[in-house]
Amino acid sequence: MEPQEILNSHSDLITPIQKQYLTAYVELGSYCAVAKKYGLSESTVRRSIKSVLKRFAAKQSSVPQHMDDAIPEPFMMERYSAMYDKDGNRRMHWVKAKTEAADFIQGITEAIEDLCAPMPPREKVKDLPKHVDKDLLTAYPLGDPHIGLLTYKPEVGHNWDLKIAEEVFLPHFDELIQVAPKSKECLIVDLGDFWHYDAMDQRTTRSGHKVDADGRPSKMIEVGYRIITRMIDTALLHHQIVNVKILPGNHDDLGSIFLRVSLKLLYRNEPRVKIDDSPNVFQYFKWGNTLIGMHHGDKCKMQQLGMVMAADKPLDWGNSEFRYWWVGHFHNDSSVIQNGKELQGCRAETFRTLAGNEGYAHEAGYRSDQDGKAIVIHKEYGEIHRHTVNVGRVRKKNS
Repeated sequence: MEPQEILNSHSDLITPIQKQYLTAYVELGSYCAVAKKYGLSESTVRRSIKSVLKRFAAKQSSVPQHMDDAIPEPFMMERYSAMYDKDGNRRMHWVKAKTEAADFIQGITEAIEDLCAPMPPREKVKDLPKHVDKDLLTAYPLGDPHIGLLTYKPEVGHNWDLKIAEEVFLPHFDELIQVAPKSKECLIVDLGDFWHYDAMDQRTTRSGHKVDADGRPSKMIEVGYRIITRMIDTALLHHQIVNVKILPGNHDDLGSIFLRVSLKLLYRNEPRVKIDDSPNVFQYFKWGNTLIGMHHGDKCKMQQLGMVMAADKPLDWGNSEFRYWWVGHFHNDSSVIQNGKELQGCRAETFRTLAGNEGYAHEAGYRSDQDGKAIVIHKEYGEIHRHTVNVGRVRKKNS
């Protein structure tokens, strides 16, 4: 659908900012000219206009009857099923895709971009680290931070709230940075559930589950942003390039979207920070001979992750000697074993939560320690080191 046709027939279905950009684009004929007119970056204008064009193009199309595992935009995978024989070989598989979820996420993303565009960007960190190892990647998987969680010591064995989270997470990450090598690049991965809840009444949007929460949403957001931006800024002092991935969790479907989009806008003038704003529940990072897959863990069985990686990234799979899946959600350290063996072709593991157990988990009998890890990946040899910092020890040092 052409831009002028959208303006003529569907202007009520787009935001005022999108209508403004699209009108200027029709008049001026280029993204650069529109960006110059409104004092914005060309990428911001291009993304806004292209998202409108893509959304209306999708409404004119239909889901193909025969789809490969690699879901074409703008469709999103709703369900994945597979049948295996006794030897573990996949014989059949089904992929169900839909556009409604994509439309919803796209609409939310566009609204967030409109809200956050006027926000002043973060100042550049001027101290560029020197003598870095260009063959190494240091990854910092953040296991379910649950910013906004509230616990009561007589009930679950420990206290936890927003104040404690900030007092613990920041020195904990500082210590991880100190023990990690000065690799040229690093990867900060929020494995999902960065926020403890998604709604004003302190519930998760997906299940409507009422959670034990500290403070109002505005306070939770303020503390959460201080934590994640401090982590990124600290990483910039140790690594030349900081890659950031924010995965959607079952506690923060909407919050994860807001976090991704707003962080990308906050760091838009810092070329050393690369924020991935993809809403995909399966995300990947390639480093030399290594392919890393990331997933929250609530939407796909762990035993299926190997085939999901092979289907999503067939070329990267074939060009990788080491393949890893990093998963949150389960709040414990474990590796997936199938028929007494690791997954064929890759290793899948879950990570402990950074926050403590809430009342619901405590009553269900879950008892997991809190820690964070710095995982060192070599371009040729895969994972070569791993450093663990126990959150409980950090709490005692700072109490």
